[in-house]
Amino acid sequence: MSQFENVTIIKAANLYFEGKVSSRTVLFADGSRKTLGLMLPGEYTFGTEAAEVMEILAGQLKVRLPGEDWKNIVGGQSFDVPANAKFDLIIEAPTDYCCTYIE
Repeated sequence: MSQFENVTIIKAANLYFEGKVSSRTVLFADGSRKTLGLMLPGEYTFGTEAAEVMEILAGQLKVRLPGEDWKNIVGGQSFDVPANAKFDLIIEAPTDYCCTYIE
């Protein structure tokens, strides 16, 4: 889907890694949430509480999920991140993403 209907958006940005990764939280009427964001080139390690689906809207990156090898991901692809995990990203080009939290 290219747009969301009937949502609440938190105005304040979530900023990580000295502002090189940012996102905005989108809240849905059913209680679910997503974040929409941008990652600038660099290497990052993230930690999760809830499981996530990372949908890459545009850009290029490499991801290393727990117990797996590096995978190349480009715009139009997605990957699943387990709950309570750490994962590594190498962002190769500015990357637009949508993260869906599975709670």
